[in-house]
Amino acid sequence: MAATEGANYLISVVTLLTAAVVAVPLFKRLGLGAVLGYLAAGLVIGPFGLGLFTDPNSIIHIAELGVVMFLFIIGLEMKPSHIWGLRNHIFCLGTLQIGLCTAVLTAVGILVGLEWQIAFVCAAGFVLTSTAIVMQELSERGDMASPRGQRIVSILLFEDLLIVPLLAFIAFIAPTDPEHITLAATPLWQRIAMKGAVLVVLIAAGLWLLNPLFRMLAKTKIREMMTAAALLVVLGSALLMEMGGLSMAMGAFLAGVLLSESSFRHQLEADVEPFRGLLLGLFFLGVGMSLDLAVVAQNWWVILLGVIVFMLLKALCIYVVALITRTPNGDAIDRAIIMAQGGEFAFVLFSTAASLRVIDQEIQANITAIVVLSMVLTPVFVILQKKYIIPRFKNTTYQPADHIDDQHPIVLVGLGRSGQVINRLLVMTGHHPTVIDKDAALIAGMKKIGIKSYYGDASRPELLHAAGVDNAELLIVAINDPHQAIHIVEIARKINPKIKIIARAYDQMHVYDLYHAGADIQVRETFDSSVRIARKALRQLGMDAEIADEISKTYFYKDRHSLKLMAEVYDPKIDRFENKELIRMALDINQEIMAEIQQIMSKQK
Repeated sequence: MAATEGANYLISVVTLLTAAVVAVPLFKRLGLGAVLGYLAAGLVIGPFGLGLFTDPNSIIHIAELGVVMFLFIIGLEMKPSHIWGLRNHIFCLGTLQIGLCTAVLTAVGILVGLEWQIAFVCAAGFVLTSTAIVMQELSERGDMASPRGQRIVSILLFEDLLIVPLLAFIAFIAPTDPEHITLAATPLWQRIAMKGAVLVVLIAAGLWLLNPLFRMLAKTKIREMMTAAALLVVLGSALLMEMGGLSMAMGAFLAGVLLSESSFRHQLEADVEPFRGLLLGLFFLGVGMSLDLAVVAQNWWVILLGVIVFMLLKALCIYVVALITRTPNGDAIDRAIIMAQGGEFAFVLFSTAASLRVIDQEIQANITAIVVLSMVLTPVFVILQKKYIIPRFKNTTYQPADHIDDQHPIVLVGLGRSGQVINRLLVMTGHHPTVIDKDAALIAGMKKIGIKSYYGDASRPELLHAAGVDNAELLIVAINDPHQAIHIVEIARKINPKIKIIARAYDQMHVYDLYHAGADIQVRETFDSSVRIARKALRQLGMDAEIADEISKTYFYKDRHSLKLMAEVYDPKIDRFENKELIRMALDINQEIMAEIQQIMSKQK
């Protein structure tokens, strides 16, 4: 009997993995995204498809741990000072968006003939956005650390906090049948005290217990122990918060924040990441399975109309709030589209409301189908947005600079052809510069391949301050805009007179300008390659390899040394062909270098 149960369990696991492995790459190949692939696979193998699974809710319950782990990783990227900096977004922006959406959707429900209690439950469930879908989208496009991404994360955090008072309010408006008021039976002050105590315990453990624990385990040098400890922290904090009546995801997020300044932060992220990806995929499979096609077929017009009205009104409210808070038009549309769906917390609200008899089973089935369909449609709308809407705002949307959460002794400005080589070599030698570039698409791409960098205009003094130029040891300016490079060097020299500055120069005149701006070392972008080409040309013409090498090295060092002397007589107000002293010095230096080269060539004869 036990062997049969084990075999059945193994069949279920293999079925889930097969569905994911087949559907997700196929949908990615078609340009439809991984999330839609998981949802479609769940629909096919679920109770309303092929019927290979009969209880999608049990899978969703387990797979919610994927959302929990996702928020733990997000917490690791957010230091407490960063969270404090987002307090206005979390509470002000979150309150404004949730309040307006709830009021409008509740009013619509009342207008179509629903009792206000039922209308409120429907609205409250739909207003809570899917953390899993939005976080996955932000992660895929490398937008998690950008200002617009941080605003969206802040709203999601506020929604996590909101689930508790919403459940309490549903219990308050429930019928006063003694058999159905267990949630409201505990006095309010006791529930608040319990939640406060849980938060205090979690924060105390994060501040004084977790780091010593990881240091002790690190000394054992047993890798699996660190992985086990990472999972223990995530699941333990989630369990503690759930026992206190708070959100599991909020507990994991808080644990991540408390460990964000730990030296084990990157190790923890690497240990949790594989579990997060698998469980999050399982969550989307469960959502796809839970779409009851029989209910959809029976009430298709109500559900279809509900999806259209709810998503349209919610997106409109989000867009209005974004504009009120002075968000650029393109970013406002983006937020409205990716947050227009209902979320996983809606299932909790609806089931609680049904158990307390605020809504009946038929209404619960209909509004659950509306939320699931909205989650299924969101990836489609995101694809349409990328294809038709984003290109319209590509050149007009202003994107604020990223929040820089790490400061290093080295600051690298520019991640283009030169900057990528410089950054790679520095990282390989154990240095980790703070990298800034103003190409948003490039930064997003680099984040996807694991290169931590920040979007922003380094010619703005506040960004250089945020990057830590005040206390940095070295600034490398590797951009290809000559005028902006000079400006950045001037600002950095004023901010930190002691900092060493290496700057990429466009040509010889640019070297002089950078020298006067305060750069310690100026490197002409084509000089090294030109000397190498000349050396290879001499070899092709029959010159001995040693002689060609000596000539190229002599020219390289003599020419470089002469630039410093010429920079002292250079005057940007005088045309270079009118500066007689500069021309005289250039001719003299050329004669000296030529004489040395002729002397070297005489060795071959």
